[in-house]
Amino acid sequence: MVRDYNNRHALEQKLRSAPTSAMADHLTVGHWRTVATVLARPGEEDRVARAIASEPELSLRYAAPGEWLVVSEAEAPSGLVRRIEELCGEGAYIVDQSDGRVVFRLSGPNGRRILAKGIGVDLHPDGFSLGGSANALCGHIPVNLARTEEHVFELIVQRSFAEALFDDLLRMGREFELTAAFAD
Repeated sequence: MVRDYNNRHALEQKLRSAPTSAMADHLTVGHWRTVATVLARPGEEDRVARAIASEPELSLRYAAPGEWLVVSEAEAPSGLVRRIEELCGEGAYIVDQSDGRVVFRLSGPNGRRILAKGIGVDLHPDGFSLGGSANALCGHIPVNLARTEEHVFELIVQRSFAEALFDDLLRMGREFELTAAFAD
């Protein structure tokens, strides 16, 4: 028997009827962002981090000592892996995570207050600087949290937790009329 599996986004059902106009606080779900895990070989950590950070269109997110998530909005998964391999040479192991991760972007003046309801990380600009990232729990869900702009945070979550995180974020943002939609 031949089965045809259709690839669909983890939040397709939830965002099908999402509002068209965004309020001041808005949750954008990356429809198909490219994410790769990079694990530096022992002794290569600094060189690998510098090489990837030298590319402005790649976003480097700390995951663990010598390990990062690399996010790209421009590259296809195979292209991102090839590009990182060229940058790092034999200094790192690279694994495409694009189908297994979902990227949420929370923007707006109340983003910190919304996240503070579920994340035990100091989100004050002095403690969580622009470009900073950390692994954290949002409620009970493990996420990689990054501050990408003044009032913008990105959360990367495993695909199997995406729906629960989506529901939690909307609940946390209810008092601020948080809206949500797929990215264009």
